[in-house]
Amino acid sequence: MATIILGSQWGDEGKGKLTDILCPQAQICARAAGGHNAGHSIVANGVSYSFHLLPSGLVNPNCMNLIGSGVVFHVPSFFKELAELEAKGLTDVHNRILVSDRCQVNFDLHAAVDGLEEVELGNQKIGTTGRGIGPSYSTKSARSGIRVHEIFNEAVFETKLRRLAAGYKKRFGDLLQYDVEEEIVRFKEYRPKLASYCTDAVKYMKEAQDRDIKILIEGANALMLDIDYGTYPYVTSSNTGLGGIFTGLAIDPKKLDQIIGVVKAYTTRVGGGIFKTEDLGEAGDQLQKIGREWGVSTGRKRRCGWLDLVVLKYSTAINHYTVLNLTKLDVLDTFATIKVAVAYKDTETGEELDYFPADLSLLEGLEVVYKEFEGWQKPTTAAKSFYDLPKQARAYVEFIEKFVGVPIGWIGTGPSREDMVFLTKAAGLK
Repeated sequence: MATIILGSQWGDEGKGKLTDILCPQAQICARAAGGHNAGHSIVANGVSYSFHLLPSGLVNPNCMNLIGSGVVFHVPSFFKELAELEAKGLTDVHNRILVSDRCQVNFDLHAAVDGLEEVELGNQKIGTTGRGIGPSYSTKSARSGIRVHEIFNEAVFETKLRRLAAGYKKRFGDLLQYDVEEEIVRFKEYRPKLASYCTDAVKYMKEAQDRDIKILIEGANALMLDIDYGTYPYVTSSNTGLGGIFTGLAIDPKKLDQIIGVVKAYTTRVGGGIFKTEDLGEAGDQLQKIGREWGVSTGRKRRCGWLDLVVLKYSTAINHYTVLNLTKLDVLDTFATIKVAVAYKDTETGEELDYFPADLSLLEGLEVVYKEFEGWQKPTTAAKSFYDLPKQARAYVEFIEKFVGVPIGWIGTGPSREDMVFLTKAAGLK
């Protein structure tokens, strides 16, 4: 049976920590989509690990890991990240990672184009990570991209990469600072090193599910960055929700255990795009400072604001969560008053909107309807059970559960793996 962990907001919810906690029960940990734009931080045995392209199941020495077919695969980052994990003491990492031979290759060419496309957009820029994710998915959809298995056909590989570079050169001219021959030379070095990691992931996952192997699937980014259901065009370029898991890994939908939505106790987002509960005053500054809200992948400061339950309910309608993991509750410990968005309101008509619309210009003109909660102003980090939490914190958690209609199985109360309250029944634990 497969357990799926998905981000329910705009990313950075803390998915890696839950992945780390659940990994001892899993035999395979897999990524389905995205690229090295993702960022997970895990603190284990006093060591902090950062994951971008690699599944964070590598922290568990008994877990195999798979980069699925829906991922755009940046070869230099793959080897760099493996070396960094080894340097921090993780063992046998090279024998515990496989890459689908159907992945699209994310080249340094794509990153160069990414930056130029952002410049073209000017004030309307997306705020990408600049790592070429969008251009990689663009060439995939245009059928001009290169898949991992093609790396091993040297003549075809070089012809296709030169053709791709020539097309971008026609578009951008001398603005494109990129040497295709230099990248081709580097792939001559990567080619023999990469071969042992590549696999037919369809066959691999089919055999694993036929044998009832426990699989943990780690979503990248989050639902509100999904190319179809997110705040388009201020999104990533892949399907970050439940649908992307099925297409990216070809798993059997009849063999699912849990679909876990990870939700931060407040809201953050990186880059441009609408963010109705963003707080540009003192509260937002405090959330940023206390929550240490800057990106694992980019180092950029995250925009911060209150929890938006309209967003979470919308996310739930698409991803069909069976249980939630509420993270970083401790960041709210010092606030006297805590606000939660429950609707959007047209100030002219007084009409309330309780769903998230596709038309963001409509949303821009609406006012947020907040419900206020009394803060608990006590530390939650030492809590080991739900009833160890202050009553105000329990009321906050229970309101979220009731509003969204999904039970909360885990509550994060700090950065380490020990800082997690398990709600046994909801989490499906014995």
